[in-house]
Amino acid sequence: MGLKDLLHNLPEVTAPTEKKVSFKTGIKWTLIILVAYFILSNITMYGISESALSRFEYLAILLGTTFGSIVSLGIGPIVMASIILQLLVGSQILNIDTSTTEGKKFFQGIQKLLAMAFVVFESFVYVLMGGIPASSPGLVPIVIVQLCLGGFIILFMDEVITKWGFGSGISLFIAAGIGWRLFTQLFQFMGSTGFCNILTGEDCIGNVWAFVASLAMADGRGSMLALVPVLVTVALFFLVVFAQSLKVEIPLSYDRVRGYGIRWPLQFFYAGVIPVILVSALVANIQLLGSLLESWLGHETFLGTFSNGAPVAGLAYWVHFSNIAESIINNNLIWKQVAQAILHILFYMFLSVIFAYFWVMTSGQDAKSQADRIMKSGMSIPGFRKDPRVLESILKRYVGPLTIMGGAAVGLLASVADLFGALVGGTAILLAIMILYQLYQNIAQQYAMDMNPAMRNFFGG
Repeated sequence: MGLKDLLHNLPEVTAPTEKKVSFKTGIKWTLIILVAYFILSNITMYGISESALSRFEYLAILLGTTFGSIVSLGIGPIVMASIILQLLVGSQILNIDTSTTEGKKFFQGIQKLLAMAFVVFESFVYVLMGGIPASSPGLVPIVIVQLCLGGFIILFMDEVITKWGFGSGISLFIAAGIGWRLFTQLFQFMGSTGFCNILTGEDCIGNVWAFVASLAMADGRGSMLALVPVLVTVALFFLVVFAQSLKVEIPLSYDRVRGYGIRWPLQFFYAGVIPVILVSALVANIQLLGSLLESWLGHETFLGTFSNGAPVAGLAYWVHFSNIAESIINNNLIWKQVAQAILHILFYMFLSVIFAYFWVMTSGQDAKSQADRIMKSGMSIPGFRKDPRVLESILKRYVGPLTIMGGAAVGLLASVADLFGALVGGTAILLAIMILYQLYQNIAQQYAMDMNPAMRNFFGG
């Protein structure tokens, strides 16, 4: 059996017969998968030791999962498969023409096969290297099987969302996990010993209650430590929403109806949230692999040295971040943190640009694909010859710069928000805001198409 035969026979979710699913169908399947995700996230695997799971909290946020649950792998295998495949295609090591329908199907098939391989590989790594240890040696195979099962479930849930719902499963799972953690960080009112005591500040875990308790005790530093993350998160929200409204609009006219025209929008964040998801997942996997290797080998490696799950040296430390705002408030900022912050920003900006470029070229958002889409919809730019090559050359003036600037900007926002202590982590909250904004636009567009079927021709429905 050849590779193409293998890819053709991979299990898959049946695609809808229509090009665009209806608004009601999309909402139904999105909600079904969302509920299923929360249920699976609360099903604890049988036979695991929970002693080592707390150190993976940051990774769990970025991977859209809850460690210790049956879906502990989260979106990790899918994202890692995407990263590796895009690097191979972008560097021409793997020659796949994603501009053709057959090439795109082949690319997606390879990515799915690679994701399945990563599910199995990561399941063995997590268990055998002590990331999610079994409570006894005899339960090791059972824990691995559970991890594999959960990984495959997430893989197919992502495919259901892609084909039948709104957006992608990757984005949905991340936003759902972040939203739950954000609510918890703001309003959690129970600590290890009981309910929050506003008068003494005991067990006031949530930032809202911690701020109120600090004011009641006239604790200025405590109130600042509780308030600043909330203010940074709110500021980030408005900044991202403003940036999402920035776009270049290409005037188009409809060939068959004289005098009728629209504007084709090219967003400032042209590649969307995907680049920073990929960078964050890469950082998370560096931290995970370094931590597992240190536990397995019994000594640190070049990937990093870890203390209570947090990197304190090595590559994982320099691409990670420290809470600069907290250090300033506590008056204990050191030069090592400043150097780490600079490297963290540069790392995120550089890789976000790289991944943005690869994503645009492989996801059908490049100038050629956009030009073909516009031509097929019966539109053209007024005053220019109706030729896809002319249209492509005009779009190239904007697509390339927007890809680079948007990728750099989203990397900068994510890294700076990390450094200033945004709730749930700057990268995580940025992802949630952008994902929800794009999901809102996707739903609004689909609703408009259902209300006005003539719009389907323009959007490719």
